[in-house]
Amino acid sequence: MRNRLVIGFLVFFGFLFSVQAQVFDSRSLILEDTTDHNNFSSPYHTTYTFFYNLNEPNYNPEIAAKALNMQGSEGQDAAALAVKLKQVFDGKGVFVRMNTVPNSADFIDSVRNGQQVYVFDELMLPAVYLEKVGDRWKFSSATVKNIKALHQETYPLGTAKLLDILPRIGSQSYFGLYLWQLTGIFFLVLMVFTSHKLFTLLIDRLFYYFLIKSGYGQIAKQYLLPVARIISIYIIILLLAIFIRVLQLPISVASWVTILLNAAEPFIVTVIFYKLVDVLSAYMGRMADKTTSTLDDQLVPLVRKTLKTFVIVIGSLFILKYGLRIDIVPFLTGLSIGGLAFALAAQDTIKNFFGSVMIFIDKPFQVGDWITSGEVDGTVEEVGFRSTRVRTFRNSLVYIPNGKIADATVDNHGLRKYRRFYTNITITYDTPPELIEVYLSGLRKIVQNHPKTRKDYYNIYLNNLSAYSLDIMFYVFFKVPSWPEELKAREDLILSAIRLANELGVRFAFPTQTLHMETFPEKKGLMPVYEDDKAAYQKRLDAFIKTEKGEE
Repeated sequence: MRNRLVIGFLVFFGFLFSVQAQVFDSRSLILEDTTDHNNFSSPYHTTYTFFYNLNEPNYNPEIAAKALNMQGSEGQDAAALAVKLKQVFDGKGVFVRMNTVPNSADFIDSVRNGQQVYVFDELMLPAVYLEKVGDRWKFSSATVKNIKALHQETYPLGTAKLLDILPRIGSQSYFGLYLWQLTGIFFLVLMVFTSHKLFTLLIDRLFYYFLIKSGYGQIAKQYLLPVARIISIYIIILLLAIFIRVLQLPISVASWVTILLNAAEPFIVTVIFYKLVDVLSAYMGRMADKTTSTLDDQLVPLVRKTLKTFVIVIGSLFILKYGLRIDIVPFLTGLSIGGLAFALAAQDTIKNFFGSVMIFIDKPFQVGDWITSGEVDGTVEEVGFRSTRVRTFRNSLVYIPNGKIADATVDNHGLRKYRRFYTNITITYDTPPELIEVYLSGLRKIVQNHPKTRKDYYNIYLNNLSAYSLDIMFYVFFKVPSWPEELKAREDLILSAIRLANELGVRFAFPTQTLHMETFPEKKGLMPVYEDDKAAYQKRLDAFIKTEKGEE
């Protein structure tokens, strides 16, 4: 797939070179007029004179050099500087459209406080401009002093020497290009293929092998290897953008190629950072798996989506500004004004967004917690940037805006360290005090022996004398993580309390009225017969406890 993309990329540019070069010629950029070619009376005439005398077949760098203000650069070869400046225009792909150059001798730039200057390209060549010197318009002295630095910046890595070497190959013209340009295109294509194969070998073999040996094989294959391959394409684009300047293609072609390459650079960088977000998300996911909080698991995809959106927005701005050379300042200004109007119209949405931020920072609950907030009572299923989704115990789904839940009182049952169980055990009034004492002791031992009760704090006491019963406070805590486990622990204690009562002969009271009658001779009385000896009850208790523990 990558080979086909590279081949298609090169075929496209080859087609562009050959076809465009046949249609356009650098001389077509100059609008013919009736003036002579040695006129510097206006920005238009100076620009016309400069480029006309540096293009074939009217090549005359000495006349073009008159367009340079050599003040402060005396002693330097003005003609050579003019040639270098023309090469800077071509290398940067700056297409000077003559119909946009002012034709007034008294032109004033209102943007620059009324100065008599003219800048060709604010983005690509902000330091290259014309200024009025006397009655002539010339390239400013600051521009002339900066020509060598601009030339070295435009043609780095020794490519400036290639500008002198390649034309010696031959000046014969084929398909609208010189022989040395066609030769340069051939070697450029060869360099791209060679670089692609070299980077593929380094990444797919050496880099991948090193990561496997380091124990990152899965991460390397899924995340790092795709990023490394895109970086290799980015390096090829950089080399292509540098070396294609040496070909000195017709400016109509060079300007479009420069735009495409300049747009490709921030585009590929955007793709690289887009992929790196997946790498960061994978790392955050691993860190979230190590924590007990489930809210982190919800935060990771939200952060991934936010970062990817941020990367796309910033990358698009760079592509527009540095790639397509579109002034984004008016766009940003309009965006700020529109953003204010949007903010006023979407106050609730913004409030919900910041509410979600506070939820992720404060962590009042996490996914899986049982919460109560106002009339909503249920289990948290998902926390989003706008709302929190709660599954009620009726199995319905409730969406609570995060702005509302951030301001509301939230009772998080899921964060309880212990779960309280409080009830009253009612026994009949005719229960002997000795039996009550033994029964209370048995209840406490049941709590002590249960594996999921809190042992350091519980209250089991005879607490009240009700209208029809003696009330025993049964106040304990469970160390369980969920409600089903709490219910199971409650069931265990209640069943144990019932079995103990049956074993000891304790009767539970309920709202009744008792009518006592004299005992008939032929019938036994209804009143139970209790043992007077506490030791007998204690013996029954010990036997019960052993049975509960499974010792018998």
